[in-house]
Amino acid sequence: MAEEQILQFDTVGIMDLIPHRYPFILVDRITECVPGKYCKGYKNLTMNESFFSGHFPGNPVFPGVLQLEAMAQVSAGCLVPLEQYKDKLFLYAGIDGVRFRKQIKPGDRFDMVSELVKIKGPIAKAHATGYVNGQLAVEADLMFSIVGKK
Repeated sequence: MAEEQILQFDTVGIMDLIPHRYPFILVDRITECVPGKYCKGYKNLTMNESFFSGHFPGNPVFPGVLQLEAMAQVSAGCLVPLEQYKDKLFLYAGIDGVRFRKQIKPGDRFDMVSELVKIKGPIAKAHATGYVNGQLAVEADLMFSIVGKK
């Protein structure tokens, strides 16, 4: 049996994987990735993030929709390294079972895990979880439509 290839990506490598750029790239590093199976990554949150000034003044909280987007960006790491998906975009097709369990604040490291559940034709599904200090903060089942870049 062939050994699985475990990949890692720094910020520059992530920008080679996904088209997102500042201020919308929400992953600092992918620490462990087995293409076609799972990806682990994180985002370090600082008070300098633009969204904290308005969400919420005096009580900054990482917006839930951005938590989901960060997990989606990690999820793309499960597929983009595979040859058949190199020139594809992954667009949200649905989100199910979302549960926000813990507020995420400036100074937190948002650790994410995405496990590829299924690929059928142009649709991929992943189960994604996000943690702060080892505690589950958010989880969701993400569905993506796989489309050409142009």
